[in-house]
Amino acid sequence: MSATRYLLILPLMAVIAYMALVGLIYLSQRALLYPGAGATPAPERASWGETVHVKTPDGEMLQGLYSQGDSDKPCVLLFFGNGDRVNNYEFLAQALATRRIGLLAISYRGYPGSTGSPSEQGLLTDGIAAFDWLSAHARSEIVVLGRSLGTGVAVNTAGKRPAVGVILVSPYLSVLSVAQARFPFLPVGVLLKDPFRSDLNIAEVRQPKLFLHGRLDDSIPLASGQALYRIAPEPKRMLIYDGAGHNDIWNDRMVGDVIRFVEALQGNGP
Repeated sequence: MSATRYLLILPLMAVIAYMALVGLIYLSQRALLYPGAGATPAPERASWGETVHVKTPDGEMLQGLYSQGDSDKPCVLLFFGNGDRVNNYEFLAQALATRRIGLLAISYRGYPGSTGSPSEQGLLTDGIAAFDWLSAHARSEIVVLGRSLGTGVAVNTAGKRPAVGVILVSPYLSVLSVAQARFPFLPVGVLLKDPFRSDLNIAEVRQPKLFLHGRLDDSIPLASGQALYRIAPEPKRMLIYDGAGHNDIWNDRMVGDVIRFVEALQGNGP
């Protein structure tokens, strides 16, 4: 092959390789965004709480764990991160229980114990269904707590339902913006199916808000959480943990901050 012909073919090969990469990312994006979903069965014995089931308006059945608190105390509704499990929150349930505060953690559609397959619209529907179930069963004020991917679910839920307060742990401006920063060489705006635009929804969340973020977070950079905080309406507060990253943010200090925020909301419902 002549050098001239090789130089002509090389750019074509690069374009083909790039298009193949774009196609692969497009087809596999939900597997990447929802790594905790799959056929893994839920444990037969939960590490905490009572196993409950929540029916969604579009016919899915969600499994969750529920630790009931006192009716005169707010109850926390937890939306976890994309690779998480409801069973991982025994530490939080126990800490809340010492203050007689309840906790409901829901397994999203497609996650262990729940039917269906995950998508942004599906998870947002799950969030509303979980709030409505808890409102009917706990008969107490509800504080919505979202972690990582779940902050988008929490923001949407609090904007549409009368939560008394909102806690956002490692929040993002949007999944779209995080993906654009991580993959600047890809046309993310065209490819992304589930952008989770918290930046467009936060204006509707007028309840007291507590933002919690690790300064060393390399999954959802602190700058993304701060950007969401800046555009969020008052009342709001942000706490930054200097030595914490994304997966090691939960500690006794942070749990204490969560409990103090929840207890300060008692009796402030609509």
